[in-house]
Amino acid sequence: MFQTLYNYFWWDRLWLPANLTWAQLQDRDGEIHAKPSDLYITFPLAILLLILRHLFERYVATPIAGLLNIKDKVRLKAAPNPVLEIFYSSSSKHPKQAEVETLSKKCGCTARQVERWFRRRRNQDRPSLLKKFREASWRFTFYLLAFIAGMCVLVDKPWFYDLQKVWEGYPSQNLLPSQYWYYVLELSFYWSLLFSVASDVKRKDFTEQIIHHVATIVLITFSWFTNYIRAGTLVMALHDSSDHLLESAKMFNYAGWKDTCNNLFIVFSVVFFISRLIIFPFWILRCTIIYPLDLYPAFFGYYFFNSMMIVLQCLHMFWAYYILRMAQKFITGKQMVKDERSDHDETDNTEEEEKEEVGAPAGGSTKNGPLTNGHPVLNNNHRKVD
Repeated sequence: MFQTLYNYFWWDRLWLPANLTWAQLQDRDGEIHAKPSDLYITFPLAILLLILRHLFERYVATPIAGLLNIKDKVRLKAAPNPVLEIFYSSSSKHPKQAEVETLSKKCGCTARQVERWFRRRRNQDRPSLLKKFREASWRFTFYLLAFIAGMCVLVDKPWFYDLQKVWEGYPSQNLLPSQYWYYVLELSFYWSLLFSVASDVKRKDFTEQIIHHVATIVLITFSWFTNYIRAGTLVMALHDSSDHLLESAKMFNYAGWKDTCNNLFIVFSVVFFISRLIIFPFWILRCTIIYPLDLYPAFFGYYFFNSMMIVLQCLHMFWAYYILRMAQKFITGKQMVKDERSDHDETDNTEEEEKEEVGAPAGGSTKNGPLTNGHPVLNNNHRKVD
């Protein structure tokens, strides 16, 4: 039964054009082609990247955060209370007034004390500024290096300038060592993101992030199996062009560097809209949807690949909507901007809440904290094929 399912899965007519077989993608006459077994290495490499990330965040990102005076805030902890903890875990983190009254009777404490307990308990679960900075630093470093690597892989290739050459000689296109390592490292990185998603800072666009990571992994893997290597490298490099700018803007946002953050966000927005809403749909999608039909009739793999590409484009538009809303408020001078995806408003108010609870005056400086000058989207992740 397993062998039957295996044979159906790798049926030539599913993944390759008519009159083409997997045998034509075997190495011969000095030509090397991508093989599914080549990607087995991405799993141990993903684990290695997670280890490298831990070391980077601890020994590189943390000292940099210290130089920028970014530190974990001391938060008041909620006292152990089994009744409230069960309600917090299983029902709601934000109880209604009627629920607060009921809980206060069960616990034998006042409604004010219950509200205070829930505030402190929510504060314990919120990611610290240092954690956000370390994550942004790691992503910035990888995306920047990946973008540089992508340019090195593509800049001297004819299909970088003439997209019709992407399909020239397909499927007998020789696999280059630079393409192999570029693919392996990108796929390993996205596996590592998927493995660490439970421990990373959770955003309100969490579902979209998962869809994006899965679509990216599927696209990279599928393009490798079917020798869509040239198209795949173009898509990955295009996405890498803006992601490192966003992560760098986040880093300066967490450090409180207003002007630098503003400038980086403007540059990021311009690059994002040009790459994701102009080049991707009008050049890359045209390359993968229209040009192949000049060589062979549409087949299942063609529809599958382009369906995943369209999913990515929908995610681009989803994130562009929030970026555009924030940019509009920023340009019109509305400094306090709320991003529906971000939890930064609660996090920023944590210190004031805790001061109020211990009798200290509310209000304080935003120095050494994330800016509230129109950049809440910088507290979110928003990625890619990428």
